[in-house]
Amino acid sequence: MSPSSPTLLTVRVARKRTEALDICSLALVAADGTALPPFTAGAHIDVHLPGGLVRQYSLCNPPSDIGRYEISVLRDAQSRGGSVAVHDAVSEGSVLHISPPKNHFPLAEGAKHHLLLGGGIGITPLLAMAEHLASQGHSFALHHCTRSRERTPFTERLAASSFANHVHHHVDDGQASQKLDITATLQQASPGTHLYVCGPQGFMDAVLNTARAQGWSEERLHHEYFSAAPVDTTGDGSFELEVTSTGQVITVAPAQTALQALLAAGFDIPMSCEQGVCGTCLTGVKAGTPEHRDLYLTPEEQAANDQFLPCCSRAKGGRLVLDL
Repeated sequence: MSPSSPTLLTVRVARKRTEALDICSLALVAADGTALPPFTAGAHIDVHLPGGLVRQYSLCNPPSDIGRYEISVLRDAQSRGGSVAVHDAVSEGSVLHISPPKNHFPLAEGAKHHLLLGGGIGITPLLAMAEHLASQGHSFALHHCTRSRERTPFTERLAASSFANHVHHHVDDGQASQKLDITATLQQASPGTHLYVCGPQGFMDAVLNTARAQGWSEERLHHEYFSAAPVDTTGDGSFELEVTSTGQVITVAPAQTALQALLAAGFDIPMSCEQGVCGTCLTGVKAGTPEHRDLYLTPEEQAANDQFLPCCSRAKGGRLVLDL
């Protein structure tokens, strides 16, 4: 069986405020007044919300803040309930349980320049990155693309920051001259620049595809998805999972995920996003070929076929042998 999830932290919502239209932020402090574990720029936490939901949110305050975590959440009517719970069921004084910070989106050590591109609420991890880079005197630029001014969070915070001259805002309903030209922005990047992108999948795909077309190497491309686009599952068939430690064989039905089948069989698999975005349920594969549908593993990691995300990925053949 997989290892148990990390010990949860109990926090209190010390402040809740509106940052822009349909965007609120929460400042979280330890419920018992003790210090919270430190974090690095790009980190996120799993937040256990009312109703039993668990959702991931990036920390957007400076890593030097040792007494609090700050998250910002977009109210999304198309979401699976997490954002609505934050907006409607969480208030100042609410007590929540969260995971310690985890970082799958770290800054690259030794990069000559950092180019941060955020779409909408995707600016949250990039804010912490900008704060850290500015405090260390590193070279960077932050570009933030939003639908409109009223939907652009943190404008006052960024304008008042020490790195305001590193920040560029781009709004869809503004003049054409201020809109982000992805091709030109990437072409103008100096040698040794590392790219960081976060936001809606369409925005991220456009940035990453442009970078790859221009010859950017994968080690210079860093990204974090918040959610995955819907996948057509009408052609899915059944397959089997063999558990190495016990020899048990579990059948995964066509309308069932591998994660659901494992949980139903009694295996304790850590989970969070259930969309192949966060990597929480990452499981080793000893034999067989996964059909990767995640947005977490790199193309090279997927090609190795020695691990997969059971929340979304399946088997290309009849069976996967799992390192459980």
